[in-house]
Amino acid sequence: MEKSTNTSKPVQPDSDSESKPATSKKRKQPAECFLTRPEEKEENTVKVKRRRKKKISDILAKSSPKPGIPEDLQKLLNQHFGTKRSVIELEELKLPDSCFLPANDLTHSFSSYLKEICPKWAKLRKTHKEKKSVLMLIICSSALRCLELIKSMTAFKGDCKVIKLFAKHIKIKEQIHMLENGVIHLGVGTPGRIKALVKQDGLSLNSLKYLILDWNWRDQKLRRMIDIPEIRKEAIDLLEMGIIKLCREDSVKLGLF
Repeated sequence: MEKSTNTSKPVQPDSDSESKPATSKKRKQPAECFLTRPEEKEENTVKVKRRRKKKISDILAKSSPKPGIPEDLQKLLNQHFGTKRSVIELEELKLPDSCFLPANDLTHSFSSYLKEICPKWAKLRKTHKEKKSVLMLIICSSALRCLELIKSMTAFKGDCKVIKLFAKHIKIKEQIHMLENGVIHLGVGTPGRIKALVKQDGLSLNSLKYLILDWNWRDQKLRRMIDIPEIRKEAIDLLEMGIIKLCREDSVKLGLF
């Protein structure tokens, strides 16, 4: 038997393959990506401009000042209590016309106005002997306005004692101490502090004869005291704490300066 020999001839490299170098595969260059914005459609609709909310100073700057009248205060009380009180309760909060003093027609100084509404002040203050109480309360919107009015009433007040009833730089304990230890005729202050004094029994309304609201004066923003929400609320609360009742009993007279 013939032996089968595996004689495999060595594979000779092709002459062409030796001469040519191995070709590397070409790398694909990364394609540049561009972010394209979606085409904005032209809006045919015209944008509506938002109306700027009118401030009270803008409105008042265009209107001529009008003096306050008793109907203005009564309307203010009705608006405040209208939805909160029954018909009977609203009737009890109604101020009689007889309790109102002549209103300032914007021609008076503060002293001349007080002289007109209270011609017998000199006699009245001499008979006042009760502590913790005053004959006249003047309600303003701020401490600075209180100081202005105190300076401008010199011709009216004479030698009577005046107390500052506001919170700026004055502690309520100091004011209570002054009211308890002396006879004071005039109180000038803000409704918030006066209300707190009445609540703490530091100020009594027993001797009160006149309540003057600084109604027509306007601050730098042309706001009256009733145009400032917190001052308006404090003033109405103070009136409800007994002053309205005293007005209905004809013990206290109301004035709008």
